[in-house]
Amino acid sequence: MFFATTAHPHLHRHAQANAGRTLERFMDEALGTSANKAVTYTQDETSFTLSLDMPGIAKDQLSIAIEGAVVRISSKEGAARRYNAAYELPLEIDTATSEAKLENGVLTLKLIKKVPVSNAAELTIQ
Repeated sequence: MFFATTAHPHLHRHAQANAGRTLERFMDEALGTSANKAVTYTQDETSFTLSLDMPGIAKDQLSIAIEGAVVRISSKEGAARRYNAAYELPLEIDTATSEAKLENGVLTLKLIKKVPVSNAAELTIQ
C-alpha cells in the first residue's frame, strides 16, 4: 500500500493499485480520483473534521466506510462523477458518534476520536 502525504502532517491519503489491473485502467482511475480536489482537515481535542469538494455528486451516490483510523470515500456505480480516496488519521474513529453531511457540493465529515482503552494486564511477580 502506498501512502501519499498531503499538506496535513497527520492525514495520509492512500492510493492503491491492484496488480491485476491494466495500466490503462489504472491511469484512468488515478486521473479520476480526488488528487486535484480540495480537502481541508482540522482537529480539536475530541474530533477530526474533513471537508471535501464534491460537486455534482448526490448523497445517495456516495459510500463512506470507516475501519479503525482509515476513512474510505467512493462514489457508487452510476454517479455523475467518479471519486475514490482513503485517508488515514492519527487515531481510530468512533463510528457510532461520527457524522457526515453533504451540502452545496461539500462533504463534511465530523469524525469523533475513539478514546483509547488500555488492555494491559498486571502480572504477579513470583
